[in-house]
Amino acid sequence: MPDKTTKPQDGQTQGARAPEHAQDSHESGHEHGHQHGHHDHDHTHDHHHGHSHEHHESEPERVLTIRMHSGLSGDMFLAGLLTLTATPMEEVEAILGGLLPELSGCLELQRVEVHAIGGMHARVTLPHQHSHRTLADVETIIRQSTLQEAAKEYAIAAFTMLARAEGTVHGKDPSEVHFHEVGALDSFLDTCLSCELFVRLGVSRLVASPLPLGDGQVACAHGILPVPAPAVLELLENIPVRPFSGEGETVTPTAISLLRAFGADFGPWPRMILQKKVLVYGTRVFDNAPNGALFALGSVLNC
Repeated sequence: MPDKTTKPQDGQTQGARAPEHAQDSHESGHEHGHQHGHHDHDHTHDHHHGHSHEHHESEPERVLTIRMHSGLSGDMFLAGLLTLTATPMEEVEAILGGLLPELSGCLELQRVEVHAIGGMHARVTLPHQHSHRTLADVETIIRQSTLQEAAKEYAIAAFTMLARAEGTVHGKDPSEVHFHEVGALDSFLDTCLSCELFVRLGVSRLVASPLPLGDGQVACAHGILPVPAPAVLELLENIPVRPFSGEGETVTPTAISLLRAFGADFGPWPRMILQKKVLVYGTRVFDNAPNGALFALGSVLNC
């Protein structure tokens, strides 16, 4: 992957468990059924000549934690998962080409520095496209893609939650919602590629820190809106949050829908043996606050 040191622009910013179903998207974030794999141990006892024990140890369960300093966005999800999976860019191009041809050649993983601290950033350059797609359109594209089946289910769950949130805000049925930002190419890239990479990461659990929220405003297709935006507020129901000293959007709808689709738990660091980690940045820099998010991968520590 290209490794470039740049300054981000100022201004904007197998899976853990089955996807959270759309009808459960507004239920308590703590009522997720864990599907931790129970690993079988084969014990062979030879009682003819003493005791011979063959113990086939299983792979330890893996856990991913995301510690959000200044928030989380779709491109930050990409930067974290691309780095942790070490997926070659030729494979990334094949995944994107199998989703939408327009997505080919639009993604680059870069090393950036914010306040002299290095981290990774997913730079996305897309042709302008102001598409108004329905949830059915989105699902058709995902179903026809080359994503793994588990990734397709995660992606559809995420988009369905977005449609429910938008529908609640605008008084429409989710099937009647016409996506603007979330139906554009960047949301297809962020959501679908993140889902594919999450499946490849093969974690049994995702633990996220409480989401940092500040005040301010954000520009979107409906004009200038207060932060958190109405659709974000819908998606935040029953999710722990904390105050943030910066102003403006900190957590995007795409990021929240991915956390919910992946069945994230919210709380402190899990007990784990830390094996890989990466600090990631979005496109927005907060001058008087900590920036970025830490993605940490490790094996579950049972003690």
